[in-house]
Amino acid sequence: MKISIRKKSKFTVVQFVKEHNHYLSSPNKTHLYRSHRNISFSTAKQIEIASDVGIPPKASHDLMVRQVGGRENLGFIPEDYKNYLRSKRTINMRVGDTGGVLEYLQKMQFDDPNFFYAIQVDEDDLITNIFWSDAKMRADYANFGDVICFDTTYRKNNEGRPIALFVGVNHHKQSILFGATLLYDETSLTFEWLFDTLTRAMGEKKPTTILTDQDVAMAKALASRWPETHHHLCIWHIYQNAAIHLSGVFSQFREFAKDFASCVYDFDEEENFISAWNLMLTKYSLEDNDWLRRMYNKKEKWALVYGRQMFCADMTTTQRSESMNSVVKKYVTYKHKFLDFFNYFQRLLDDRRYEELKADFRSNTTVPYLMFPIEILKHASEIYTPEVYKCFQQEWCLSHDSSLEICEDVDAFTKYKVTPYKKRNLHIVTLYKKSEKIECSCRKYEFAGILCSHILKIFTWNNIMKIPSEYVLKMWTRKAKIGYFGVYEASANNASLDPKVFQNMRYKDLCGLNVQLITKAAERDDTYNVVKDAMLSLCKMVDDKLQFNESNVQQSKVSQESLEFDYGEGNSTGVKGIKTKKKTVSSKRLKGGLEKISRKGKAMRKINQASTIDVDQTISSMPIVQYDQINHQLINSVPTIGSSVDSVSMTETQFPPLLASQLSQVFVKFGSCRFLMG
Repeated sequence: MKISIRKKSKFTVVQFVKEHNHYLSSPNKTHLYRSHRNISFSTAKQIEIASDVGIPPKASHDLMVRQVGGRENLGFIPEDYKNYLRSKRTINMRVGDTGGVLEYLQKMQFDDPNFFYAIQVDEDDLITNIFWSDAKMRADYANFGDVICFDTTYRKNNEGRPIALFVGVNHHKQSILFGATLLYDETSLTFEWLFDTLTRAMGEKKPTTILTDQDVAMAKALASRWPETHHHLCIWHIYQNAAIHLSGVFSQFREFAKDFASCVYDFDEEENFISAWNLMLTKYSLEDNDWLRRMYNKKEKWALVYGRQMFCADMTTTQRSESMNSVVKKYVTYKHKFLDFFNYFQRLLDDRRYEELKADFRSNTTVPYLMFPIEILKHASEIYTPEVYKCFQQEWCLSHDSSLEICEDVDAFTKYKVTPYKKRNLHIVTLYKKSEKIECSCRKYEFAGILCSHILKIFTWNNIMKIPSEYVLKMWTRKAKIGYFGVYEASANNASLDPKVFQNMRYKDLCGLNVQLITKAAERDDTYNVVKDAMLSLCKMVDDKLQFNESNVQQSKVSQESLEFDYGEGNSTGVKGIKTKKKTVSSKRLKGGLEKISRKGKAMRKINQASTIDVDQTISSMPIVQYDQINHQLINSVPTIGSSVDSVSMTETQFPPLLASQLSQVFVKFGSCRFLMG
């Protein structure tokens, strides 16, 4: 068809050819034409979901093909799939880290009204620190937030920012998250802001105990912001530092490790600890050791004799935080940008919470195996979760391996001496007769929330068949979660939000209903026909509705304009960007003393082995004339067999420079000799 506009400013058809002058495609090829290819909104959502959970494009495309019954019914080709993902990444790059992060946090807060986040900016309005905690984290903190572990020794994004996790333990003895933060630095001011933010997010509730590493800035911030919280140092980090500062003592005296551990763990009374500490210093001549002197000055933060009266949920190290960091490594790498980091971190949360869901199911539907049909074990199995019951059962078994002796019996109370089998330290258990209160010098119940074997020994002696209610810590019971953490209604003006947010919510809602409907309808022919006819009728009704509003039709299509991020009035925070750091090439956790020593030894052995192989290969490939010349020079340069290596006077000009550097390694390795090569 030819159209002309020359006459009277009107379009005029001047030529028309009714015969086809091109190849007519069969129906199974029409989807290859560009005009016939289109990615609908629902398909775009499936692509984004598949990308978010890590499904490769080819696998996701093949799944969609199967769902619609063939490639010709899908409506687009694999290249369109890849182009869509590429355009999404381009748009995210155009939005930038700042816009993407703020948009993500705001979306999470809209989806979850109890989602809390806070950002800290510097004097240039650049984001330095980010903290966030969703409704589940805040509810868990309300139930299990008395003890937290905090560790910043793991760096997991492409700018080397430490990801700090507030980690605790739930009633299944699983590690749970209370909050997460990406920090710009690790100064005392940064930690002060972080601890204030956590307190504000958790309704002004502060933890009873916090376990950290030996970070000076963190300790200063804790003393300033949480002075009433008991600060306990990680014993694992204490041992790491001991391996560095006392490496010679550990290697020279085998008994030192045992004596040092005894000072950390074994004593119930302060006088016994001080006596054992001084005895250890005298035994190994360490009275003048500066590191031990500094550690003794802050003994209240690491020696258990000073911390047994404080509840620590049976934790003495930050290993829960360390293990959570190792889990993070499976989901997030240093290559991820800020927005990618948030998306992948959400996958980690979903997986961890599913494990908790399975533990809840097992706890509610199963009964732990009883080693013996004892009444107190039956009672414990009914109130405790299976994991906590195992700990209680272990203490009950240990109680039968202890000897008992009454040391004092008066009207008000009775004191017992309980000595575990093959242990030199005894424990004093006091039973008050009127109030039936019982306490042990080991203070395990105060420290871990579970009765110790020494008290259970007294229970058996006095025929106490059930655990008194005042000694059942709710945190370890099956009913530890004290109700639903209320969600308030968002007061924001919904009309000012992006229409795509509502579109996404409607899509998710309808997807769930659709799966339920087609699953039931596919069981029989009659239900299949009913649903199919109803769906066709619904499709026609929806199309008619959409035709009344042209803008709704445009919104349903995947277009470049609808995906662009609009700063507009929504960017009311005044943030100009994210403060960048010098990028790091490593995403590994900072190494401790023992790890550094062992790795350094392995590295030196590899270097020595490689240098020996290089020298051997160089000599074996050397021409005979050159070899004889160098051999002659070496013999003349070393006067006698017993001469020192330092007496060898040869310059690099006398033989090849490459061999000179390798021979220097040979001299160092083999020491004094007259004839090196042979």
